[in-house]
Formats: sequence, C-alpha cells, structure tokens
Amino acid sequence: MTHILQPVTTVLESRPRYEGANIRTWVGFKHFMYLVEEAVLAWLRDNGAGARELFHDYGLGAEIVDCSVQLPAVLEVDDLVRAEVITAKGRQLQVRLLVTREGAEVVALRGKVTLNLVPERDAPAHRPAPSALAAYEVTELHDGTARDLQIPAGFSVEQVLVPHGCTGMLWSWRAPYFYCHFSDRVQHSGFTRCLEEVVDRFLDSRGLAVGRMLAQRSWIPVVSRARVRMLAPAHMEETIHTTFRVTDVLRATMFDGQMDCYVQRGQTLFHVATATILHGYAISRGPEAGNLAELDAEVSRILLGDGSGA
Repeated sequence: MTHILQPVTTVLESRPRYEGANIRTWVGFKHFMYLVEEAVLAWLRDNGAGARELFHDYGLGAEIVDCSVQLPAVLEVDDLVRAEVITAKGRQLQVRLLVTREGAEVVALRGKVTLNLVPERDAPAHRPAPSALAAYEVTELHDGTARDLQIPAGFSVEQVLVPHGCTGMLWSWRAPYFYCHFSDRVQHSGFTRCLEEVVDRFLDSRGLAVGRMLAQRSWIPVVSRARVRMLAPAHMEETIHTTFRVTDVLRATMFDGQMDCYVQRGQTLFHVATATILHGYAISRGPEAGNLAELDAEVSRILLGDGSGA
C-alpha cells in the first residue's frame, strides 16, 4: 500500500544571521527572506522530501520563484524567530515569522511564496515528484509575464534599458557560481542580493548613500515591503543587466522602487527577474529615534530623478 503524505503546517525556530546586522543590531530585509527560505525547505522535508532527496532521487530542483513579504516589525540579531508555513492555492505557500517582544508574540513578516520543482538536466535520476509535492512540479521555470526586449541594430544595451530621459540606472554584473543552484541557474536569493545591492548603488549615485545619510542626518534604511520574482532562467556566468528606478514617493516617508533583470542572448534581452521594494528611513539618534524620517522636497526630487544630489 502506498502511503500518501498529507500537507502539514511546518513550524521552524531559527535566528537571523549575524551577517545581516549592518547598522546597530537590526537585521536587513534580505535576512528576513533568508529565514523564509529556510522555513520553506523545512516544509519540503515535512512533506516527504527535502531539497537533497528531490535532486538525487527525483531529478528535481526546489526553487523559490516568487517571494512577496510585508515586514510590520523589526528583527534583531539573536532574536529567536518562529516561522510558520502552510499551503495555499496552486504552488503557493503562506509564511509568517513571529518574535517575542515584552512577553507577547508579534508578527515580523507576512509572506507568500511560490515554489517550483524544476527538472534538472544534471541530476542522476528522473522520476515524478512525491505525491504530496506533485502540484509543485513544473516542466520548466518560466513566467508568462516576462517582457523581453529587442536590441535594434546600432543600439547598445544601455540605450535600450535606460534611454535618454530615463530616471533609472543600469548596473551589469556577472552571475557567479555561488549565486546559483544545481550548477546552472541563478537562484532566488541571488536576485534578492541583487535587489539589495542595486538599491545601494542607486542611492549612492544620487548622493544619498547610506553612510552619508547616517552621518549627516542619523537616517538608517528601513524596508516595509519587498517582492522578488524569477521569470526565466539566468545561467551561471551570464551578465545580468539590472535596472532600478524609483516609481513613487508615498506620504513623504517611503519610496517605491522597481528592479528588472535581463540577459542578452543574440539581439534579445530576456527578462529573467523583477522586484519591487518599499523603502524609507528611520531616525537612529536623538529624541525622534525610532520614528520614520520625513523625505523633504529635495530628497524626493532626487529620488524621482529631478535633482543631482542631496
């Protein structure tokens, strides 16, 4: 008799990595998303097969392709975080991260994750996914919303992605093997790292570098919402052309930004990833410490592309 595992709620306790405590002891948004990834991997094990078993016994690569998070509370290094993962519709999982504050449990993250089990060409065996995970198996990693672009004759990548008058910036980087899964594909956390870095590079290019704002205004960066989506495979050692632009300033306290990533093959720029982030600043010192900083008119103009520096 075949025993079919029923989906279960996974509960995992863990702590943020020390690497993420870059300003005082607060942990950055990337490490919230790392904790989500760890919880999803635990959910896979609870549902019949972990990432290692899926690869070696079934020829499948477990890949987060979409992670959308809201961050209503801060995390600090040494916090004991309780993650809860439950199944949702389709190939989606719901995740919460909870932490104790003054004797009460508060939600630090609410998230939705889309999980794909992708056939891997270098795997030693190929079999259908275990019954409890069959709904997550796909034939290929592909999102129908990708917006591929053509490079007209005589045009450069930069002219296509950030044409004259565009308020965004372009940053191109080589996809290293340590951002990849299964000897091939840039993984979701690689694009999460990319989002963190391109925002940092964008702010620096606008004269709003994190260190400068910290020294001059006692502002520290805060993120209240982020979403990173993989749209198509980007392969090891390809060049990832990444754009970032601020799309709006909200209530003079937060700014919305969008990242898009492309890989050139021939005269086509293939759209491989996209992300959005809601970013702002908190005041780190003085009587207003802990409050959101107000983005004055000058900073708002610079963020939106109508100014050269703070």
